Amino acid sequence: MDRVAIHSDILCWALERSGKTPAAFAKRFPKLEAWLSGALLPTFGQLEAFAKATYTPIGFFFLPEPPDEPLPIPDFRTFTNTSIERPSANLLDTLYTMQQRRDWLREVLIEEDASPLDFVGSARLSDPPESIGREMRRMVGLEDGWAAEVRTWTSAVGELRRAIEELGVLVVINGVVGNNTSRKLDVHEFRGFALCDAYAPAIFVNGADFESAKMFTLAHELAHLWIGEEGVSGFEGIVVAGNAVEKFCDKAAAEFLVPAQELQGLWSKVKHKESPFQAIAHQFKVSPIVAARRAWDLQLIGREFFFTFYNEYTKKELHKKKVKKGRGDFYNNQNSRVGMRFASEVVRAAKEGRIQYREAYSLTGLYGNTFKNYVQHLGFDML
Repeated sequence: MDRVAIHSDILCWALERSGKTPAAFAKRFPKLEAWLSGALLPTFGQLEAFAKATYTPIGFFFLPEPPDEPLPIPDFRTFTNTSIERPSANLLDTLYTMQQRRDWLREVLIEEDASPLDFVGSARLSDPPESIGREMRRMVGLEDGWAAEVRTWTSAVGELRRAIEELGVLVVINGVVGNNTSRKLDVHEFRGFALCDAYAPAIFVNGADFESAKMFTLAHELAHLWIGEEGVSGFEGIVVAGNAVEKFCDKAAAEFLVPAQELQGLWSKVKHKESPFQAIAHQFKVSPIVAARRAWDLQLIGREFFFTFYNEYTKKELHKKKVKKGRGDFYNNQNSRVGMRFASEVVRAAKEGRIQYREAYSLTGLYGNTFKNYVQHLGFDML
């Protein structure tokens, strides 16, 4: 039996990159510990299977040392008391997919003589972030009190996603890599990211997060587009440390979601309630933490009051488990996972013969009859 001469440190690197432990593969690869120690080499077939299981391109295993895989866009993630580890395979694959979609859509739009989007990069860090938040809100077309009229957080996220897409932004919300439910995205690794482009800007929101958190991430990443600063975002708590770009985007997002004038008008009605921040959260479809922080920013409460609430609330949340929701309709989910605008452009290109089916499959992550069924779901005639 021919075995492949590869460095064991490459196998260790691939395992760590996958985010899994040797125990997770013990049944499938009973000789894994021997491979990792260098005591035994795998066969080519075993190596192929291991590459697939760890989401690693097979060519990487033949390198003399583990490759460096930096994030292809700036890293704005900020965490307290922990170092930012190298990006996981799940984050990298999600980024690469979004970049591929962004680049393809950009080419299509340029070929169609589309005009560039004026709002991308229109703001500067020297601008007041609150005024940019109000400008974002005006451009997206959100009326005062819109969120209060939407019954659920999920509906509010959907409404906001569709409104941002109307601006010409590719918006994807997904909690897994593509449609692979075994590759769940880790909200502790990243909350979202923005890809800047004058023709096809893109926003990705980690769908594993709470609905109220997705609202803030959508607005935060939109602010990234406004100042023309693409990058990956992630943070713990509500106080972003040390980064001017993230501070700006947080402030703009806060005004976008919870306008100062609206909150100040509401405060007298809720401040004496047992849970005033829950009431604000429900009104604007944001998290209670965002509601409390916004009240602090507007000097409606003091710093001590805010942190007392913050500490009590986060302690309670640590003892809660997320309620797992049903998967919902597969094809409705694709509107968030692929983006309706992007999917429609791909379908039109396939119907007109500008791209082949296999490219359409690759761009959407949907194959064969699944792709054709989604085409019908979008309202197009059968291909």
